[in-house]
Amino acid sequence: MIIGHIENFEEELYPYPEAIKKAMRFLKGNDCAAMEPGTYEIDGKRIYAMVQKYQTRAVKDCRAETHAKYIDIQYVAKGQEYMGWCPLTSLITVEEDCLAEKDAIFYKNLIPESDLLLEEGVYAILYPQDVHRPCSCVEKPESVIKVVIKIAVDVL
Repeated sequence: MIIGHIENFEEELYPYPEAIKKAMRFLKGNDCAAMEPGTYEIDGKRIYAMVQKYQTRAVKDCRAETHAKYIDIQYVAKGQEYMGWCPLTSLITVEEDCLAEKDAIFYKNLIPESDLLLEEGVYAILYPQDVHRPCSCVEKPESVIKVVIKIAVDVL
């Protein structure tokens, strides 16, 4: 997992694969907070962005997940949320395997769990071995605009 701020992305881009650079330039080049919810192709089905508007929820109402076919770049354009994170290890218990239908495995727990504060301008790059639980409220539920960019792992 990599975390950073969009203001620093040019200085941080040099070690990234071209697909991640392309995705980050999409974030930097658009007013993501003003975009309509929906899916935006960046490079067909290989790299695409999903603009989401939602209310954050209590941690107990958010599911921990991983993905196998795509990495995520989760970028908060407006608002803030906590994202739980831990590495995928044998301590993690699978709750539901939905890889075939929606490229997600859901987990019962995060061990050990680290909370990351994602606020406006902050992004997290999550690989298949990064168990993450997005959408948790910080103090109370609030509106968030987030862009989740999906990058096919075979593009990297």
